[in-house]
Amino acid sequence: MAAMAKPALADMGKNGPLPAHKKWQLVFVNHVTTNPFFVATQYGIQDACDYFGCGYQWTGSETAVVGEMVNAMDAAIAAKADAIGVCIVDPTAFNEPTARALQAGIPVFAYNADAPANSGNKRLAYIGQDLFNSGYQMGNRIVDLVGSGHVGLFIATPGQLNIQPRIDGAIAAIKASGKPITYDSIASGATLDEELPKIKAYYLGNQSVKGMFAVDAGSTQCVGQVIKESGLRAKGIYGGGFDLVPRTLEYIDQGVLDFSIDQQPYLQGFYTVMEMVMFLSSGGLVGPADINTGLKFVTKASVAPYLSTKTRFEGDSTVQQVVPRSGAI
Repeated sequence: MAAMAKPALADMGKNGPLPAHKKWQLVFVNHVTTNPFFVATQYGIQDACDYFGCGYQWTGSETAVVGEMVNAMDAAIAAKADAIGVCIVDPTAFNEPTARALQAGIPVFAYNADAPANSGNKRLAYIGQDLFNSGYQMGNRIVDLVGSGHVGLFIATPGQLNIQPRIDGAIAAIKASGKPITYDSIASGATLDEELPKIKAYYLGNQSVKGMFAVDAGSTQCVGQVIKESGLRAKGIYGGGFDLVPRTLEYIDQGVLDFSIDQQPYLQGFYTVMEMVMFLSSGGLVGPADINTGLKFVTKASVAPYLSTKTRFEGDSTVQQVVPRSGAI
């Protein structure tokens, strides 16, 4: 028997590869709804929703106020959302609304930040970076760069579960190395307006520091700005952190920052929608699974394509496009 030809993508209709279905309404609860990091995540959600025939709402808090996020979950449950995605940035605050959503038949997925294993939260799956391991790998990179001396480690909001595991991992790697490296852990604040003056003040009070590193996008950008404006590369001071906001990429290209770690925020949106849709379309028979969206160091040697190509995948273009590449991988 001849193999059946696969339908062209254009023939699949607005529901992608699925049979016709209701337009499922998906709610994404976020802790920093206007943060530029999550622009790529929202593009991933939009693209997946367009493909699978869904609608979505982007809601939560602009400044990581957990109570506002819980209220957004409560509103989604009351509105009978078809599925909820939430950044679980607090160890226990989301347990009760998650339980109520599940009791109401609404699947709940964690994205970007997950509850600790012993928290009791019953979310169905986590889609995002392995946060502790990413921090541990950053710590190894710090050890390789610095070798010995004192470093500053910046975290926007200590205890917040999308970044606290990273700084915990970095500290664990520094300690495990046995190298004579000491460190300070500094709360830098939830916004750039807070982070920049705190990082500047830290350096002015610790001018013998051998490196400054951060575990969130805003603090990483501000570390780069302080190093550049104060001419610290000429003094042998290293820097690095997380995420690929445009200023951070520029600092890497200029040799101001040594690295930044990509956690692929577009996939945190797209894959979460995909898991929601698979659960809904299969009547729950397709079991949700954790997805690690990866860890990728971007350095001066690899930063050029990020600067020369503007895409939805990195959140710096609205255009849907296939990005060509060539050569060995």
